[in-house]
Amino acid sequence: MVEILAALSISAAAGIRVALPLLLIGILRSDILWTNMPILSRVPPSVVVGVLVSWSLVELMLSKDRLMHRFLQTIQLGLGPIAGAIAGIGVARTLGIDASITPLIGITGGVLALVLQLVQVGWFYRINNIPLWVIFAQDVLCVSLAIFAFDAPEHGGLLALLLLWLAIRSSKEWQRWYRHQAAPDYKDDPRRGKEDPD
Repeated sequence: MVEILAALSISAAAGIRVALPLLLIGILRSDILWTNMPILSRVPPSVVVGVLVSWSLVELMLSKDRLMHRFLQTIQLGLGPIAGAIAGIGVARTLGIDASITPLIGITGGVLALVLQLVQVGWFYRINNIPLWVIFAQDVLCVSLAIFAFDAPEHGGLLALLLLWLAIRSSKEWQRWYRHQAAPDYKDDPRRGKEDPD
């Protein structure tokens, strides 16, 4: 059970930032250096380090600029589930989980990362101007989840499950808000009667 919580923790980190959790796995577990990662183990470590360091810097720098943040989120939305699956499988293999359930952990990690990426995109478009402190908090949360995956997997897994719960609550809140802003006669179809629907 602890190993599954660790995999959830690292997958949730990949749902916040794509490259940073994979880079932190290599730094925190330099003894294995991505040998248990499904795709990264086939690439020379120097290339993996170069790509992950470069993309981590891009994520950390561009996420602070509002215009580039939108571009970055589009890429993260596509790469996040892949990174979540790779990281989840890598941590599962590193911690010795039975190989028969490793694919299930990969799928679960990818779905968790996708859900967290979708929630971030949703909040970005809903609020339209996310404060800078929230973006810094995302960076801290991502690093914390990656560290918890190895040092305190119970805490990391519970934090990942809390983030999933918040994501579900956010979707319910968006649905309620969307229905509430509809005209009184069109509660079942909020888009009806609008020239420029949301």
